[in-house]
Amino acid sequence: MAKQVGKKTSANQQQIKRILITQPKPEGSRSPFFDLAAKYNLRIDFHPFIVVDSIPAKDFRKQKIDISAFTAVIFTSRNAIDHFFRICEEMKVTVSQDTKYFCITEAVALYLQKFILYRKRKVFYGADGTNKSLFDVINKHKDNEKFLYPCSENFDSEITNWLRNHNCEYATPVLYQIISNDIREVMSNSYDMICFFTPGGVRSLLENFPDYKQNGTTLGAFGANTFKAAEDAGLRLDVKAPLPQTPSMVSAIEKYILSLKKK
Repeated sequence: MAKQVGKKTSANQQQIKRILITQPKPEGSRSPFFDLAAKYNLRIDFHPFIVVDSIPAKDFRKQKIDISAFTAVIFTSRNAIDHFFRICEEMKVTVSQDTKYFCITEAVALYLQKFILYRKRKVFYGADGTNKSLFDVINKHKDNEKFLYPCSENFDSEITNWLRNHNCEYATPVLYQIISNDIREVMSNSYDMICFFTPGGVRSLLENFPDYKQNGTTLGAFGANTFKAAEDAGLRLDVKAPLPQTPSMVSAIEKYILSLKKK
């Protein structure tokens, strides 16, 4: 099995020049990442650490979940949104305009605009990207709601445990699978910083490199669940988003780069 080690340099001594974003490259010529690269003379590479495979409608039917019978949907990622509306289209299910949506972050909530007429009284999101803030929002509106939590096979049991403990009626339609991508080639490069956006991305790193040593590599993570996955794996996180002062990964990276310049 391949062994991967991070940069030998101390994280406090290094400069950030080359960054790996563990997501697909943004389409088109405009992206905050491109602006960041130009502003600080960075090389930013993109390579998805996970592959998302759809669960086809014929297999979903075996789960015997009637989507139209539910009044609210919980989304913790854009993948979940994509596949929820994909399966609705494949099965010719019309989602009611009265459906409420509870999202882990504002960014996930705004992504709903791709599929629905965004109405603030129907779309809610947590204040800081944590499960706790999501639960606080759900708790205010949970009466008389039946919740769908679209997910992959590796769903967040903290969410289902909360729903069960608060006597919420819910179902967990499994709509997609998250598979670790082959990242050995891209990781043969030397990166000063690697940024993760999902727990699956962290899992992919460790599945590809079970003996991974971080050393002086700066690691960033987006979202409380990704923070937890990285920290549970014994990794040190120097860059975190969303936080009040750094609502995006780009702003978190920029803040970190500026902090190094002050040292």
